[in-house]
Amino acid sequence: MFTSLNVNLHRELNPTMSRGLQWFIGLVLAIFVAIAILFYLIRFHDGPLEILSGGPFQSGELVESVEDWSFLSDELTIELQTMLPPRSRTMWLVVSDNRIFVISSYMNTKFGKVWKQWPHRVAEDSQAIVRVDSKLYEMRLIRHKQGDFVPQVLAKFGQKYGNKIDQTMVDSGSAWLFELVAR
Repeated sequence: MFTSLNVNLHRELNPTMSRGLQWFIGLVLAIFVAIAILFYLIRFHDGPLEILSGGPFQSGELVESVEDWSFLSDELTIELQTMLPPRSRTMWLVVSDNRIFVISSYMNTKFGKVWKQWPHRVAEDSQAIVRVDSKLYEMRLIRHKQGDFVPQVLAKFGQKYGNKIDQTMVDSGSAWLFELVAR
């Protein structure tokens, strides 16, 4: 009795939706929920997972910052944790004149405005931690818009990663260039 009532009620409420379509919608919703849970859980992970932001660093040895970052010249990425909020991400880097730089592009795109919140928060708290080879360096992020060194740094990003970032992108706010300096 209840089964036939349930089937009849279902047909009355949803007469045009086939079982296959209902199954497909259920699958899409399940995938969406699983992805949302994954993004939530990653925020508690020790560092980032490739392009996905992770939680604060829980492992690594805190060491003194260095003056010469040239040992990172051949590295493609570093892990960077900001403090507000305490999250970590994988970043491209360039070493120029023994100084270390990171860049955040796509800042003016819809995608960038949603995905890239950390650069905006650097103005509130510029402290950061860099993790390289299980070593933690306490740093500060300084945003650069101009300077004699900026074109050279941008050219190095282009050479290293094959992208075209120039001064007009920095001037327009499409790309934000940061230098990492010791605290």
